[in-house]
Amino acid sequence: MADSFWSDADRHLVRYIGAGSFVREIIDRAEGSFVFTADGRRLLDFTSGQMSAILGHSHPAVVATIQQQAATLDHLFSGMLSRPVVELARRLAGSLPAPLEKVLLLTTGAESNEAAIRMAKLVTGRHEIISFARSWHGMTQAAASATYSSGRKGYGPAAPGNVAIPTPNAYRPDFTLPGGELDWRRQLEFSFELFDAQSVGSLAACIVEPILSSGGVLDLPPGYLAALRDKVHQRGGLLILDEAQTGLCRTGEWYAFQRDGVVPDILTLSKTLGAGLPLAAVVTSPEIEQTAHERGFLFFTTHVSDPLVAAVGNTVLDVLEADRLDEQAAHLGAYLRKGLREIGQRHPVVGDVRGRGLLVGLELVSDRESKRPADALGAAVTARCLELGLHMNVVQLPGMGGVFRIAPALTSTHAELDLGLEILDRALADVVPQFTACRSESR
Repeated sequence: MADSFWSDADRHLVRYIGAGSFVREIIDRAEGSFVFTADGRRLLDFTSGQMSAILGHSHPAVVATIQQQAATLDHLFSGMLSRPVVELARRLAGSLPAPLEKVLLLTTGAESNEAAIRMAKLVTGRHEIISFARSWHGMTQAAASATYSSGRKGYGPAAPGNVAIPTPNAYRPDFTLPGGELDWRRQLEFSFELFDAQSVGSLAACIVEPILSSGGVLDLPPGYLAALRDKVHQRGGLLILDEAQTGLCRTGEWYAFQRDGVVPDILTLSKTLGAGLPLAAVVTSPEIEQTAHERGFLFFTTHVSDPLVAAVGNTVLDVLEADRLDEQAAHLGAYLRKGLREIGQRHPVVGDVRGRGLLVGLELVSDRESKRPADALGAAVTARCLELGLHMNVVQLPGMGGVFRIAPALTSTHAELDLGLEILDRALADVVPQFTACRSESR
């Protein structure tokens, strides 16, 4: 059966993971923090699916909502509205600071970023878009044009006016203070000197994640976001925050931007909002929405304002509120980072542990002094973790080491985190000596 499965998969599926490949396991079901394979193996899911299943897999409340809503009202013509849609819009607005209260419900993060960029261009009458050089905002046209971490080569021209600026990276600083720390203020000044040299005076928006996830779990330094907003506003642009992975309690707060006291002009949500189902949102101010509407803003899709996923979104908010999962994420995140740092004390290949709440990055390096990347080591540790029963995701970007992007469900237990830490520790112990021996032989 498995042989037929993989031969059919290899013959008929389009490979969409770039140079990567599919995990060679047939997944039969998932429950809570675990996925289960066809041959009976249990894998601890340290990525919450695609960083989305914040309530774990098949949460009973979500399952009940899907069953009830699918039997009642699942899909409508794009111009029709239902109670779950309006209720979710009201509740999202209620969870956010003023003036964020106008909501557009869509399906994916790329789609929500596409709509946000389109809205910003229409409202400002401009076309230039700034994003980070390590950014990932999606694979549709405008979102892909604002994505620089991978996937740019071979597809022809990107949308005109897109400009990358350096990504603040405290572990690998490019501008430094006398003590060696990242000088983000000087870096930001340099970034906008570069932008101003290229700009034709038509900045529509800057789109960034408060914590770059696919960029290597890079947290913006405190103060950076406010300074970035000011520079964008000085040039007549809007600030779009992409909280696909950081929104809705993942970082220990309802929204990652709350730490900085910065309210974006446009906020995009996805992944965590649907807790595994395709649900996304664009949230903005009445003023921006009014201007967009007056200018004929057009962005509707087959599944805009779908009642089924909107009902799930309401259930997600119910569980987040009732179980106080923002506090849970802050507590478990501190516990997880402590365990990872203890692993780092035993394994010198651990260069850095960073992140907020239950979005944590662990960077592997060849040695801590040089911080040389350890791509092959990261891939080998990932494979060994899978053999031992832990699914991990390693981000490998040019000039960086292998960065494990760790994002367990917010409903995880201490015992599940301990299990993941134990397996990772063992995988490092199994794999690192082999690489050390190989390096010694090659010298």
